[in-house]
Amino acid sequence: MRGIIILQLLLQLLHVTMEQSLIESFLSFLGEGSQHYLNEPHDVRTFLPTYDFIIVGAGTSGCVIANRLSENPKWNVLLLEAGISENYIMDMPILANYLQFTDANWKYNTMPSDKYCLGMENRQCNWPRGKVVGGSSVLNYMIYTRGNRRDYDNWEKLGNTGWSYRDVLPYFKKVENFSIPTDYNRSYHGSDGYLSVGYAPYRTKLSEHVLEAAMESGLKYVDYDGATQVGVSQLHVSMQDGVRHSSSKAYLHPIRNRSNLHFRKRAMVKRVVIDPVTKHARGVEVVLAGTTYMLQASKEVILAAGAINSPQLLMLSGVGPKKHLTQVGIPLVQNLKVGYNLMDHVAVGGLTFVINETMSIRTQDVMERSIMVNFLSHHKGPLTLPGGCETLTFTDFDNPNDPDGYPNIELLFQAGSLVSDPMLRHNFGITDENYNEIYGDIENVHSYMVLPMLLRPKSRGRIALKDASYRSKPLIYPNYFAHQQDIDTLILGIRQAINISQQPALQAIGTRLHSKPVPGCRHLQFGSDQYWECHVRHFPFTIYHLSGTCKMGPRSDKYAVVDPRLRVHGVTGLRVIDASIMPEITAGHTNAPVYMIAEKGTDMIKEDWGAL
Repeated sequence: MRGIIILQLLLQLLHVTMEQSLIESFLSFLGEGSQHYLNEPHDVRTFLPTYDFIIVGAGTSGCVIANRLSENPKWNVLLLEAGISENYIMDMPILANYLQFTDANWKYNTMPSDKYCLGMENRQCNWPRGKVVGGSSVLNYMIYTRGNRRDYDNWEKLGNTGWSYRDVLPYFKKVENFSIPTDYNRSYHGSDGYLSVGYAPYRTKLSEHVLEAAMESGLKYVDYDGATQVGVSQLHVSMQDGVRHSSSKAYLHPIRNRSNLHFRKRAMVKRVVIDPVTKHARGVEVVLAGTTYMLQASKEVILAAGAINSPQLLMLSGVGPKKHLTQVGIPLVQNLKVGYNLMDHVAVGGLTFVINETMSIRTQDVMERSIMVNFLSHHKGPLTLPGGCETLTFTDFDNPNDPDGYPNIELLFQAGSLVSDPMLRHNFGITDENYNEIYGDIENVHSYMVLPMLLRPKSRGRIALKDASYRSKPLIYPNYFAHQQDIDTLILGIRQAINISQQPALQAIGTRLHSKPVPGCRHLQFGSDQYWECHVRHFPFTIYHLSGTCKMGPRSDKYAVVDPRLRVHGVTGLRVIDASIMPEITAGHTNAPVYMIAEKGTDMIKEDWGAL
């Protein structure tokens, strides 16, 4: 029944008739998708009295940790996930936009502001987070970038011994099964890892023009996960045979039958139980079907719930800022700056370029029978594009002539724009008034969008509790653009995108900037720095790279929550292993670094327990 309903919905969306070839292809795809339920570890029915390790969150990092800890047959490991199972619809890369409207998303929003998100509903930005087995690796656009080697060398300089680039590179290689058929330096890549990394199997003609134009502007084609990062490239993505390769599929499915790994989804952890005298984590309280259970861990509780939920759980457990916990009525266990140091890669939304050729990806064009059959039968064609993204550039505007620079801007090129997909503007929460006024007159025109993305933000935000209930969503204050330098750098990115559009390769297809002003910025001269600042404040798009809220650092760092071995300061038996531990955000998409953090963090656990 479930498959029939989805089939009917897709057919309505595609406006196609129920031709036999399409039905057969879709049924074949459903058959492949049913393997999710067979390959995912089954929910445990009866818990053990005590586990060696309890992992909270089966997201990007949690799946890795569960795999690696359960390699030791003497350890009993429990993995808890609040969300639902991954399914076959989540496999289709082009549908990444749509997954945010499902129960696989926590559906967080930032607090209203008069300084950013001005063009969004209620002046709030949407912050999607994965509430599904596989976490945000199931919702994201599958883009795989490690960042820059200086990111990790800086982590070590901040007092985090063992986190230099030299130290973390082996773990990046351990993650990867890298399959890009190029002359890349293979010493930077792994071929035996669980996670498949390669190119999407389809490229638009538009991407060829973008790549050529970027090189005409002075950028070189580069392996941005290799020796240097500055340049232009087709995306490296976490796909396997044209479909999403999530953390769940990569790390959990192959070990689903390990008897020492117990798993339970739809399990909402209320708090970590910490002895107030010894300050030792004894286990967790978890809600299952309305009933609360106390589950015990003899060695460690590991939070892998992400940059929003991990700090929330720590604070609900009494670990956090003393003043804040007192305000919400939670007894203090350990006074730490939990929830501070919130970072994100914010991008400029809505920067649109119109073209004369029929080269962009539009929903009404690609959702037709032959394209669907090609994907459902062979996992090929435009439906394999990760959310419509194809190309990126990295630039260091502080040292623009240095080929080994430290990028502060990424340009992410999409094969369409806000008008190409009816759901895309709703992803970001753009108001109908703004959308209709700015983009209404180009809905039937081919276009593409560029997202200039701030890689090394100066501004820092905060996660706070609304109250003492685990049911309440936390309060999110991104504090975008608190530092003027963040705005100034994004404007440089905008001007770079415009410059690339003016190169011969893109002029050959009639590329021009869509210059309809934002209604709230009409009083400013279009194209001026003042105008672009206004545009940026109206349409900041999160790139979903939330991090830093359980900062890693030595005790001397007053904002540090965990030490360089990811143990919570002042509490024994408790670690955090996810994006929240980043002391500074990496200069690239954060999913790959989270895999690395999980691999390295698990080795630290093994070392500390004499099992490595």
